[in-house]
Amino acid sequence: MRFLNRVLFLFLLLLAACSSERDTFTNRAFHNLTSHYNAYYLADVKIEEVLDENRADYKEDYTQILPVFIPIDSGVIQANQEKLESSRELASKAIEWHRISKWVDDSYFLLGKIDYLQADFDDAKNTLKYVNVESKDRDLRHQALIGLLRIYVDLGEIENANFTIDYLSKEQKISEDNRFELYKTLAYYYEKRNDQNGVIGALDRAVEYSKNKKEASRIYFILAQRYQREGLDNLAYDFYKKTLEGNPPYERAFFAQLFAQQVAELNASKDLRKVRNYYEALYKDPKNKDLKDVVVYERALFEEKQGDLPLTVDLLHQAAKEPGSNPRLKGYIYQKLADIYLEEYSDYRATKYYLDSALTFIKETDPVAAQIADQKEVLDQYVFHVERIQSNDSLVRLSGLSEEEQRLIAEQFIKKEEERLLAEAREKEQPKSTSIFDNLLAFSDRGSGSTFYFDNAVAMQQGAIDFRRVWGNRPLQDNWRRSAAVFQTNSPTSPESQPDSLSSSEENPLSQLPDIESLLAQIPQSEEEIATLNEELEESYFELGKLLYFDLEEDEASIDNLEILVREYPTSSRKPEAYYLLYLAQKDRGGNFQQYVSRLNREFPESQYTFSVNNPDAASGNLAYLASSKNYEQAYDMYYAGQYRQARQLIQRTLEEYPLTRNTERLLLLDIMVTGKIESKDRFRGRLEAYIENSQDEQLVELARNMLKPLLSAEELAALNPVDSTALDSANQVLAEADSTAIKPDLSDSPFKLNENQTHIMVLVMNPEEAEQFQGVIGDLENFHAKNFSNARLRTGNMNMNRENAIFIISPFNNAEKAKEYYQKFMEDFESPNITDKIKGNAFFISIENFQTLNRTKNIEEYRAFFKVAY
Repeated sequence: MRFLNRVLFLFLLLLAACSSERDTFTNRAFHNLTSHYNAYYLADVKIEEVLDENRADYKEDYTQILPVFIPIDSGVIQANQEKLESSRELASKAIEWHRISKWVDDSYFLLGKIDYLQADFDDAKNTLKYVNVESKDRDLRHQALIGLLRIYVDLGEIENANFTIDYLSKEQKISEDNRFELYKTLAYYYEKRNDQNGVIGALDRAVEYSKNKKEASRIYFILAQRYQREGLDNLAYDFYKKTLEGNPPYERAFFAQLFAQQVAELNASKDLRKVRNYYEALYKDPKNKDLKDVVVYERALFEEKQGDLPLTVDLLHQAAKEPGSNPRLKGYIYQKLADIYLEEYSDYRATKYYLDSALTFIKETDPVAAQIADQKEVLDQYVFHVERIQSNDSLVRLSGLSEEEQRLIAEQFIKKEEERLLAEAREKEQPKSTSIFDNLLAFSDRGSGSTFYFDNAVAMQQGAIDFRRVWGNRPLQDNWRRSAAVFQTNSPTSPESQPDSLSSSEENPLSQLPDIESLLAQIPQSEEEIATLNEELEESYFELGKLLYFDLEEDEASIDNLEILVREYPTSSRKPEAYYLLYLAQKDRGGNFQQYVSRLNREFPESQYTFSVNNPDAASGNLAYLASSKNYEQAYDMYYAGQYRQARQLIQRTLEEYPLTRNTERLLLLDIMVTGKIESKDRFRGRLEAYIENSQDEQLVELARNMLKPLLSAEELAALNPVDSTALDSANQVLAEADSTAIKPDLSDSPFKLNENQTHIMVLVMNPEEAEQFQGVIGDLENFHAKNFSNARLRTGNMNMNRENAIFIISPFNNAEKAKEYYQKFMEDFESPNITDKIKGNAFFISIENFQTLNRTKNIEEYRAFFKVAY
């Protein structure tokens, strides 16, 4: 009984201690112990497991400066959601079940870390701020502030980051562990701001407080890299050597030794044999089996410094083929090849394809990828047009030959391809050298003197070609010589029927050699096909010339392409601009640019490019655009006021003073509209046709087409491309919107027709309730009319259009011009407390004929679409 009483007493004591409310010594001791080693400890372990997995999955790229912090991989976080949620649940229990323990604030800190890992930055910030404010543990508050600083840097909140740094700089008694994290986070702050000295200074301080030798090794490596970039080789060498302390991973140790040798000996050594022997030894070391690409790449960079570009290129090609553990390095190798071919050889085509290869190894999220994509944009266009010119030009030339000549050329092409395949086989037969750098293409064939057929690549290649020449492109199968067998020379053999040794097109010469019939089938036969090829050639010669001049600054090549354009395609609509580009290119070269001034004045006297070459000192840029916009508006007002000759004088003066701005084509079209008012119809038509052919603005071209249609005969209208046909548009409204980029709706099926000479009426649309209150507007309208249109004898009236809409009508206007004048004045000056902005904004004017159509269809929105375009 005495024993049972004691047990019962202890049980009651423990039960009392479980209370999370009673703040006694026993309660606190129990909850501190339980929350620490049950909930908090397990939650922290799970978080560290996720961070360890993130570190393990991250592949360090030692060829680039290492980041201060290993980035958080969202894929790893997503894969560990269950573990993180379990950690969150445990930390929450430590808070809820053990409220009087001293581990509550620490558990809140863990919740903040989980939110950060899951990219819930707002929650993370709020939680860490709470810990900083509420916790009495100085070390924990410092941890929270350092965590906040990292979040601010991540989000680019520099002011908050600066405030936090300033606050922490005034804190006392920061522990060594926290100092290490603080200086490391400061290095991250400077890294994001591209402050090299700041990163080095912060990491120098951080490494003093590091207790983890592997972490210290990584920091030493970063410092060494940064000192090397700054040209401080002595310091870099010391830190590379320090990197080897603390048993670092083999790959880091390899790069530390490699780069240490570079800064200490290789770059300064005059004994080139010694340097090359060093790289040779690294290459042969079996421990570096997965780092051979690095060795060859670094050797290539060394040879580049010696000025041996051919050897550098060969080594880079070899490095791309060598095995390696870091796929990104292949991307850097191809990027280096692209740089060499661009800067040293100006080979834009090779540069483009090397950059394509680089992007296959570099992730889209890598900043280098965006840089390559930007660089590639122009090169892609260059290669597209160059290859299209080569292809189309060959096809057009072949189309002009006889069938016998075409067949002979096809046979010669196939023969050259056979010779190329044999040459490739002979390259493979070259014997291996004892030095990997003497024989850059290390193939596994036996020597070329081998007598065994299947060891002799040349013999095998020749045999395959001879077989194809005699028997055709026959599939590999039994009884292939039977006369009854049916062979389809153009059909590919199924993969199942081919042995592994010939399964790839790279190894099988039969798959690489085309047959004569397939080559002949590519040659265009019809006039339509040849015309299409010529249209593409015309476009490519022009675009290539333009790109070479503006983007690649290759004046001579630009001139060559543009001269071909104007010579081979004399009726091209691109000819005025081509002349202008030739003028600029020859002027830059100090050549005969005056010939193009003469050609433009003779062939295109009213082109904007002619105005430009006649006024080479004319203003340009944004100020010229603003000034020309102002003049355009004045000319536009003169045109609609019937002051046609004054409008023309202002247009001509503006084109001479500001010949090439965004307003130029609008000014030219407005000048053509003046022609329609004061000159003959034939002259108006001729200028419209020339404008349509030469203008680049699709909207304005469409307007010009619609102005041209009333001048055409029924047969000419029928011949127009129906895709380009829309209801007749007036240039008035669109030309007035100088900066408008909106695409006009297709009104080809619209029931409304433009007739500017008809009587027009003004229409205000409202709902029936608004119509009942509209009577108050009539008095305001009468005052408006008396002040502005006293002689117009305008009348007002109203009617119900349908159940939803009532309309108020102001009439009559003799033509569209009078209606437009009233509409503009109404929109600008009419004010009434009894009319809403919506009613006023939806007002429109309409011809009597179109109003009859509208009254029949009741489709007000359909007419509004027509009105916005037509007027």
